[in-house]
Amino acid sequence: MDSLKSEIAAAAARMVVEEGLEYGPAKRRAVKQMGLPARTALPGNDEVEEAVIDYIELFCADTQPAELAALRKLALTWMERLSVFRPHLGGAVWHGTATRLSDIYIQLFCDDSKSAEIALIDHDVDYEPRTMSGLHGDAVEALSLRSKCPELGETIGVHLMVYDHDDLRGALRPDTKGRSPRGDLAAVRALIGA
Repeated sequence: MDSLKSEIAAAAARMVVEEGLEYGPAKRRAVKQMGLPARTALPGNDEVEEAVIDYIELFCADTQPAELAALRKLALTWMERLSVFRPHLGGAVWHGTATRLSDIYIQLFCDDSKSAEIALIDHDVDYEPRTMSGLHGDAVEALSLRSKCPELGETIGVHLMVYDHDDLRGALRPDTKGRSPRGDLAAVRALIGA
């Protein structure tokens, strides 16, 4: 990676960790803050993730592991509540780069796309329907809610991304680093137990 992309990745990583921004907005804001042209070539998400890991190791090594553990426990709680929809945890909470400012992203693989929404309504859960960028960059319906995290003493954003059951097959392909891009209930339990 060239030095300019490295600088953008480092600036974006700081925003991801300190402000809870997602990678895309953090990269664009880093370019703007650095006074670079809007069409400047951006680093890939893998490069930003490496910079996030470096930043956490340097500045957050004493707090981030406990914050990550708390977020994973909260994610597991929601996954257990919605276990009928084959939940899979993704994003920074799954990959281990989350901090207390990170949101939780859970993919649900439903036989009927409205069934998850009905389950939330039946349990009096306040949520906001929205569209997000999902698997392979395609738009996906999401049910976004706020959930209290007792260990952190904060309210955390939880995004339930609703997919068709058949989408599960393609969702488990390894990422560019050969890692599983998301984990099911058993995998998240194993992460928490480790």
